[in-house]
Amino acid sequence: MKLPFKIAVRFLKSTKSQTVLIVLGIAVGVSVQIFIGSLIQGLQKSLINKTIGSSSQITITSKLPDNLIGNYKSVIDKVEKADSRIKNISPVLDNPALIKLENKTYSVLIRGVKIDDFDKIYNLKNNIYEGKFPANKFETLVGRDLKAELGLNLNDNIEIITNSGQVKKLKITGFYDLKVASINKSWLITNIKSAADMFSSGDKITGIEMQVSDVFKADEIADSLSKKIGKTVKVDNWKAQNASLLSGLSGQSASSIMIQVFVMISVVLGIASVLVVTVVQKSKQIGILKAMGIKDRQASFIFLFEGLLLGIMGAIIGVLIGIGLGYMFSKFVLNPDGTPLVELYIDYKFIILSSIVAVLSAVVASLIPAKGSSKLNPIEVIRNA
Repeated sequence: MKLPFKIAVRFLKSTKSQTVLIVLGIAVGVSVQIFIGSLIQGLQKSLINKTIGSSSQITITSKLPDNLIGNYKSVIDKVEKADSRIKNISPVLDNPALIKLENKTYSVLIRGVKIDDFDKIYNLKNNIYEGKFPANKFETLVGRDLKAELGLNLNDNIEIITNSGQVKKLKITGFYDLKVASINKSWLITNIKSAADMFSSGDKITGIEMQVSDVFKADEIADSLSKKIGKTVKVDNWKAQNASLLSGLSGQSASSIMIQVFVMISVVLGIASVLVVTVVQKSKQIGILKAMGIKDRQASFIFLFEGLLLGIMGAIIGVLIGIGLGYMFSKFVLNPDGTPLVELYIDYKFIILSSIVAVLSAVVASLIPAKGSSKLNPIEVIRNA
């Protein structure tokens, strides 16, 4: 194989401009693949992080008439042992209520939580922009939008009307901004003991929220979990509740794949057409080589090696260009606040796969001229030269 390889290198060197054009063609194809693929993957990651990255991905609620989960600590123990992919488990006690202010009422949701567990899911501590988390009973955090609408301030007392008609007072110790208007306008976050006293729920909760290591496996984990923790609770997951989001992500992935496929088809056709012309251009040299004893199989390998070398060079340059385009896009295409419109996402497996596909495409494209070269009759070639 050394001889066909050396001849392939010499052929490539003898037509440098042609070699450069083919390499650039492959590089453009690879760079487009990597840029579009990385862009769409980055967009999907960003979308997932913004929608469900800082929220519950699997939620356990009660099927009982009172909608409460008793002995919840044992349920959490079962959850922790059920699947190693489950993480960041947070018990919550949710109850609807009304805020009474100047003869007006506003619908809110009282969320009793354990701050350390809740923070692992919602990153609450970093989103408290004024004040602090409630340390004592009957204290609460209020969202930015609700604060603006009601004109609230730190240490204000607000009257809460529970679903049983009782009136309670909560002291505001801080304000949060979870970047979701519906949440900022409706959630009053307090400690779980305060919520239990307000709604007389004792040592019971309304739900258990959790996150998983692979968000796209949430439905699979939820199905497995529901079989292990009893029939008195219901297990929901984000995929079942966000069908439209999943449809959008699937559409993005499909369009990305289609673009990449057509790009590689155009690259393959371009390489094949140029190498076929090369067979005609080099027919005299191939005929002489065959007359000197080179076999048809070796003549074919000359062009296979050409395709391999062109593919490797094009893939390397294409990877560099693709990553460079992605980096430039993340630096120059920005949101109004200066953050990247789409974060740069580098998936090394995807880059390696794209490079391998490019090299294989170049080799496949060289099969046509390789087959043509094997059929050349050295006597006829030399006679017609």
